[in-house]
Amino acid sequence: MGQKITIDPITRLEGHGKIAIFLNDSGNVDRAYFQIPELRGFEKFAEGRPAEDMPQITSRICGVCPTAHHMASTKALDDLYKIEPPAAARKIRELVYSTFMVEDHALHFFFLGGPDFVVGPDAPKASRNILGVLQKVGTETGLKVIGMRRQLRELITEMGGKVIHPVLGLPGGVSKKMTKEIQERFVDVANQAVEFALFSLQLFEDVVLNNSAYVDIITSPAYTHKTYYMGLVDANNHVNFYDGWIRVVAPDGKEFARFKVQEYLDWIAEHVEPWTYVKFPFLKKVGWNGFSEGKKSGIYSVAPLARLNAAEGMATPRAQEFYLKFFETLGGKPVHFTLANHWARLIELLYAAERMAELANDPEILSDNIRNVPTETPTVGIGVVEAPRGTLFHHYQTDEQGVIQKANLIVATQNNAARIAMSVDKAARNLIKDGHYDDGILNQIEMAFRAYDPCHACATHSFPGEMPVIYQFYNLKGEKLWEIVRGTNHGR
Repeated sequence: MGQKITIDPITRLEGHGKIAIFLNDSGNVDRAYFQIPELRGFEKFAEGRPAEDMPQITSRICGVCPTAHHMASTKALDDLYKIEPPAAARKIRELVYSTFMVEDHALHFFFLGGPDFVVGPDAPKASRNILGVLQKVGTETGLKVIGMRRQLRELITEMGGKVIHPVLGLPGGVSKKMTKEIQERFVDVANQAVEFALFSLQLFEDVVLNNSAYVDIITSPAYTHKTYYMGLVDANNHVNFYDGWIRVVAPDGKEFARFKVQEYLDWIAEHVEPWTYVKFPFLKKVGWNGFSEGKKSGIYSVAPLARLNAAEGMATPRAQEFYLKFFETLGGKPVHFTLANHWARLIELLYAAERMAELANDPEILSDNIRNVPTETPTVGIGVVEAPRGTLFHHYQTDEQGVIQKANLIVATQNNAARIAMSVDKAARNLIKDGHYDDGILNQIEMAFRAYDPCHACATHSFPGEMPVIYQFYNLKGEKLWEIVRGTNHGR
């Protein structure tokens, strides 16, 4: 009957989850499931609420990336009321958003994903955390990380009103103008952020890239998937977090699609499995062909690695240098190594810091013209940003009074859900052999999901739902006679 291994709870991620690994009689993996047992009901919570409440409601989905939901929701309101914000308002939004991206990427590398490399995948559990990182890199580095994040969060609070639940965005603009004093603080912190990003990239090179054992792990089959990749790009097909075209490239790197967010339903559909609350988006024009990879599979990936694969470059000079080095070092485009997300994330951190500096130094950002007042009757509004974890869609339908009738949210982790499930399964199959496993191996299986920086508080938002409970019946010979899956209304 084999053996079941359960990792519960999984660690160093936003939200909750567990991994169930089923071994066959030979002690090898038959299947590993990445299961999310939590439920959020924000799509239903939105119904009947005024559309202008949505930037506040959706920022409550997640305490780690509220700025992403706030900005996507605000942009959906722009589209709903068919109103363009003034140039200064748009730049203020993107400046605050770039600040958030620097802070969030630093959080994941140093606190969540980084310990697997800085401390080591086989290190004791008690050391695989920020405290273990500090022991390795020194207190001075720790103070640098904490101090940088503190300054960034203070700036978000200054312009956004709150760092956890911002109140900056309004349909057609922003609620607060930029003053000369605040601008000067942004300029100063942005320059520090660029230096911090370069420091972080050097740390990654010293600790990871100069360690051949780590490079072997990153490029190993256990963490490799050939899928489609999606990300926002500007007019030059360079990475952009705030706005642009949604670009999808095939596993061979060739452009598969390039479309505006208002067309997303022509390209993306969602598949449901009975063993998790997370839906599995896929490319509609390829189709759902199970948890498989390659050109005939509709599964795609978002997040830092996907954004670099989907783009043709970075829009800032230093980030572009590292972009070129990234692909040169890892064998050219596209890179299919899941763990390369960590390096890609630091390159994006540098881009966000450089973009932050560009916007902070833009004199137009001081303009008093920060809002155009909506006058159109609302019907449908769709907004998109690149959250730290990938492409984030907000889609609202309202009555003529602007009251939400239906909301659809496809969040970054949800876009990644199918590939994450495949990554956990593949890592388990490659790492557990003949029934042998230990704590270090189980952590390396967790590393497969951790590279995506998943946020399951965001991703599990469908309602109503019921987590299925599986009952299995066997005879005295150990042969399975019957299986009942409660929560899916069928037995098999």
